[in-house]
Amino acid sequence: MRPEIPEIPQIPETPENPEIPGIPGVPEALEIPGVPAPPPHENPGPSPYGSARPSPYASPAPYASGLLDVGDGNLVHHQIHGNPRGKPALVVHGGPGSGCSPTAPRVFDPEKYRIVQFDQRGCGRSLPHASDPAADLSVNTTGHLVADMERLRVHLGVDRWLLYGGSWGSTLLLAYAQAHPERVSEIVVPSVTTTRRSETAWLYEGAGRFFPEAHERFRAGAGHAEDLVGAYAALMNHPDRAVRERAAADWCAWEDAVLSTEGMGTPYTDRVDDARLAFVRICSHYFAHGAFLEEGALIRDAHRLAGIPGVLVHGRRDMAGPPVTAWELARAWPDAELHVVEGAGHLGGEETRRLVTDALARFAER
Repeated sequence: MRPEIPEIPQIPETPENPEIPGIPGVPEALEIPGVPAPPPHENPGPSPYGSARPSPYASPAPYASGLLDVGDGNLVHHQIHGNPRGKPALVVHGGPGSGCSPTAPRVFDPEKYRIVQFDQRGCGRSLPHASDPAADLSVNTTGHLVADMERLRVHLGVDRWLLYGGSWGSTLLLAYAQAHPERVSEIVVPSVTTTRRSETAWLYEGAGRFFPEAHERFRAGAGHAEDLVGAYAALMNHPDRAVRERAAADWCAWEDAVLSTEGMGTPYTDRVDDARLAFVRICSHYFAHGAFLEEGALIRDAHRLAGIPGVLVHGRRDMAGPPVTAWELARAWPDAELHVVEGAGHLGGEETRRLVTDALARFAER
């Protein structure tokens, strides 16, 4: 069964195939008239490899950006880097709710790729921002995000694109690829998740066996509720901002505890102000609802990816998402190759980055 995708509302009319000055025929990302993009939120969260580790390519400045009206009162921010005539690639960020990472494009050769990033509904520079409790999360589901990605593809005039993303990003890109396999050329994933309820239960309950002190503080923050994720989702909708801030801080402290053995500091706690509030509100919303997917559907329906080459890279010591999910997905996806990196965790490392950049270099020539 394909992930349900809501009906796509009509897009306000814009000129067809607008051109980038000096580069005829290359669609440009347009600003929505009268709605300027707000400044970016700081500390978008950890990159797939951690902020302290260098990447092989410099981070190219975007040559186009815009806000796309996707309906339901939502405007999705997107930006494009690299070569306007290069191979199209879509970067799907994690979280959910992290927003675009400025370091994510560095794994792509900017001379060979046209690199598209977008802030998923409610986070980054997309509007309305989920830090505002008035922002309606009932229209922020996996189905809505899949529809947004397809709308963005059409808006940019892309026929097929490579999908890249890890952690939650891998869940979302898999949902998109299974709904629109004809629009996907290749897939590269560092840190595989499918956000099954069993995976969420491990992250917010099972991993507590390794970090009991931190888990006790996490449980206390939710009043020792039986359903911790659901309790945090309720707290993140509390009308008192101080209550939301405390819950967000407790949530991020737990996320950092799970990654503490990777030696990358406190990437979740380092989020600040509205970026942190939006991240936790969106995360708890998705995880409290099983990512709005039928349990196990992304692995069960991985046969729909037949013919799409994929590279999966996963750390053996990933405490946030044990390697069994990557292994199960690789068994169900006939064209995927799995690399389990000994000694690496959720944020990866040098070998993870090498495998990812090698895959992207190889796919750039297809």
